[in-house]
Order: sequence, then structure tokens, then C-alpha cells
Amino acid sequence: MSKLEVIGMVGTREESEAFASDTSDAIDVNYLRRFAKAHDEAGFDRVLIGYSSSAPDGFAVAADVLNQTTNLGVLIAHRPGFVTPTVQARKLATLDQLSGGGRVAIHHISGGSEIDQRRDGDFVDKDGRYRRTAEFIQVLRKTLYSEEPFDFDGEFYTFEQAYSTVRPATAAGIPIYFGGQSPIAVEVGAANTDVFMLFGEPLAETAERIALIRETAAKYGREVEFSLSTRPIIADTEDDAWKRAQAIYDAAAARVPDAPSKALWFSGNTNAAVSAQRLQELAAEREVHDERLWFGMTKLAGPGGNSTAPVGTPDQVIETLLRYYDLGVTKFLIRGFDPLGDVIEWGRALVPGLRAAARDRGAVNA
Repeated sequence: MSKLEVIGMVGTREESEAFASDTSDAIDVNYLRRFAKAHDEAGFDRVLIGYSSSAPDGFAVAADVLNQTTNLGVLIAHRPGFVTPTVQARKLATLDQLSGGGRVAIHHISGGSEIDQRRDGDFVDKDGRYRRTAEFIQVLRKTLYSEEPFDFDGEFYTFEQAYSTVRPATAAGIPIYFGGQSPIAVEVGAANTDVFMLFGEPLAETAERIALIRETAAKYGREVEFSLSTRPIIADTEDDAWKRAQAIYDAAAARVPDAPSKALWFSGNTNAAVSAQRLQELAAEREVHDERLWFGMTKLAGPGGNSTAPVGTPDQVIETLLRYYDLGVTKFLIRGFDPLGDVIEWGRALVPGLRAAARDRGAVNA
């Protein structure tokens, strides 16, 4: 089995569903650096740097995170269509070279919100965005690894004699991540990505998605890895963990009236992505699936993405995550409702415990 990878997520100011930022500035440099270092010290492999049409530039944030840490890698989210794939490839390879190699990965988000896409001037329809993502990844990969200039003539991109003198610094290259669950997204991801990212659905639904994606990838003669995104809530006892979940819900619910104008986390129900809608349907069925996968925040926040939470003691949450590991998930993206505090807490038991338990499951490289 492939190496188990634990991924976090950094933000440029301290804010969560449960509490507002104490600054109106988009970037709190000191907080970002403390956040990055906390992940490094807690043993995370890399951190996701998110993307929106109003957020700070992800590449600049990634460069600072890499400069402030020793081992931590970055997973830079971006939306194809705003920077050409040849330029993006050179940016990635340059950052990889400057950071010592093996610490840079890229996540492709085709875009689920028409409003957010159009803020950046993108009026391509949803299916078109996925076709564009497919071309983008193909050109990106060729630019990173082709030893000769190449031509490309597609629906969205045309290049003549494209070539890059800068390459990834190590044999690990630049891992390519992708997310999306519509039929066209499954086709594009299965045909092109290295890692297919999934939201934290229940085990049965996750198994079904993995089987579908694997079957689709096999048509292209490919295999892909899987990442799962959840929001663990842990405490010394299970009862205390559920009390903590309720406190988080109550704090977030108090913010909802002001959220559309004041909170970065609130989706405003504008996300039409199939993956986000699937979570809402599951949340409507019941609040808790598979004993401890909590959908309370999912229902409250709307279709904004990663919001489901395994709730329990560290050992209980580890066992929950290992059930996904048994299905074929090798990468776990975990972020907290108390972002910095949770990372520090997870470094004591959750992260090392997950690695040790995965090793016991038989993964030599866990």
C-alpha cells in the first residue's frame, strides 16, 4: 500500500466557523507562521493552501510556509483557467527546487460556485471547466517532465514548442491532486490525477465512490490514490468529545446571521458542486452516520465542502479513519474547528497514533 500521508490546512488569519477573526486584515503573518510551524512540529506531511476569488495568493503563501518550516510540504489549490499550465508548471518546479525538493504538490479545483468563478472573470460552464482542467493537467504534466519541446492543440489551450528548463528537484516530482464527483469530474480525475480527493462521506458511500473511480481509471490503464477530508473533534472521553461538538455547533450557529458578509467560512449556499450537494443530502438523512461521523456542521454551514467530523477519543477517531484506510484511502486531510489549537493537540496523540495504527494494519511506509 502507498505511504500514508497526513495533510493539514493553513489559513492566513485565525478564524473558524466557531469564532470570528480578531483582525480585518486578510493576512496575519505571525499567525500564518505559527500555524505552519505547528503543523511541522506535529508531524504533518503537508498542508493545503486553499483558493477563492478573494483570498491571498496561494503560491506566495506556500513560499512563506516552506521557508518557515523544515519538513512540511504544501498542497497548493488553484483553479485552472487563470494561469496557463506552462507557466504554472514552471512556478511549481521553481518552488520545488528552491525548497529542497519533494515538498510541493498541486490541487486542481475546477470550480463549483458560478459566483466565485465570475469574480475572477470566468464564465465557462461547469462541464467546460472540467474539460479545461483535463487539458490543463495534461499540459502541466508534459511541461514538468518532457525532455523535448512539444505542441498541444486542444479546446482551451494551444501551444507550440512548449518547454521548461526547470524541472522538479527529485524523483518524487510534483504530485497532482484533484477533486469533484459529477460524472464528468470522475472521468477527468480518473484519467489524469495522481490523488483523487474525497469529502468525508460515510463508509458505504466512500466505498462506492472509490470503486467507481477505480473502475473508471482502469479504462485508461491507470491507478489513482485517494485522500479523505474530515474535521476531527477529540477529547479524553467520548462524552466530552460530543459536548465539544455541541459547543462548536452553538458558537457557529450564533454567527450564521452575520456569516454571509463577515465570515470566510460561510458558503451562502452558492456551491453547486456535486460533492458538496452529496454531503447536504447525507446531512438531511441524519446527523450522525457510522456511529461517530457527525454532520451537524455540514447542515448548518450549507454546501461549502469539508465539514463532516469524526467525534470521539483519539483512539476512537483513529479507528474511524483506519476504516477508510482499509477501503484504500492513504491520505487524510484533517483540519480543526479550533485550527491552531487542534493541530497542537493532534500532534500529541492523533497524528502519531494514526501512523502507528496504519503500520500495524500492514503498511510498511505508514
